[in-house]
Amino acid sequence: MKLYILSCFCLIALFFSNSVGVRAQTIVADLATDRAMTGRPIFSHGVGYAGTVMLDGEEIPWFVLSDVLIFSELRFKSKAQAKKYYKIANNIKKVYPIAVEIQHTIDSCVRHLEALPNKKAKDAYLKSMEKNLMKQYKPRLKKLTFSQGKLLIKLIDRQCDMTSYKLIKTYMGGFKAGLWNTFASIFGASLKKEYDPEVDDRLTERCILLIESGQM
Repeated sequence: MKLYILSCFCLIALFFSNSVGVRAQTIVADLATDRAMTGRPIFSHGVGYAGTVMLDGEEIPWFVLSDVLIFSELRFKSKAQAKKYYKIANNIKKVYPIAVEIQHTIDSCVRHLEALPNKKAKDAYLKSMEKNLMKQYKPRLKKLTFSQGKLLIKLIDRQCDMTSYKLIKTYMGGFKAGLWNTFASIFGASLKKEYDPEVDDRLTERCILLIESGQM
């Protein structure tokens, strides 16, 4: 029941939006370990032969390569600590694509709203979008765990540069924003939660950058 409720308030935001301790040991998170613990990359990039270019009067082959990000190796003090990190990494791989879709959907909605002539037309469009998005995303969001739902709220802020609360307030009004945020707080979540890539979410940001570059 809690999972269903969390999924529901995440969907509203979308609209406009361990193991027992073990003996201390150092575990290094390198590329090989990342692949072993999180599986194949979820994003692929156009890498390979792209034709030829002229350079100093000579035709030479042109190859496109993906960006490669270099981070300091993470060193975990125990298997439990490493397991926690890779659990987060796998959650990100599942939730991040949804956050990207939400960003694209909101961008599209905003562009369409700006082209509508009056408030009546905009209200009708928002109502229609709410119905369509519920049908499209509800089955996926219902499958999220509680922690994945809370992560989605933060990633919406990262992608849209606006918290879920502000998105709801902007496009659906302050009353609904306050209502859904109060509802979320009952389950230990907050639609006002901001993404903090420098401190609280620095490991999440590391994972996302690796995912975006096709390295994770």
